[in-house]
Amino acid sequence: MLIINEERLTGFISEHPEARSALERWAALTRTSRWKNLAEVRQVFKSADAVCECTVFNILGNNYRLITRIVYANQTVSLRYFLTHKEYDRGRWKKDCDC
Repeated sequence: MLIINEERLTGFISEHPEARSALERWAALTRTSRWKNLAEVRQVFKSADAVCECTVFNILGNNYRLITRIVYANQTVSLRYFLTHKEYDRGRWKKDCDC
């Protein structure tokens, strides 16, 4: 998979340095994957979940949520948000997922 706007990872890491290794692991596994659907994503990331047009990943033991948009046909993952559990629960991010 090609991670679109990968520079956002740097921003996420600078804001939440405690999540560095978890985000770097997520990115490394994602880059080497060739997913065709959510079931294949879940083979790598068991807690991945579809929310409207986005795929949400639990990061660092469910302390954070990484919100992405995956286009399987193009093999791309676009980074949208990296949120704490509290920020995620507010739901403001959902507008970008066509909810």
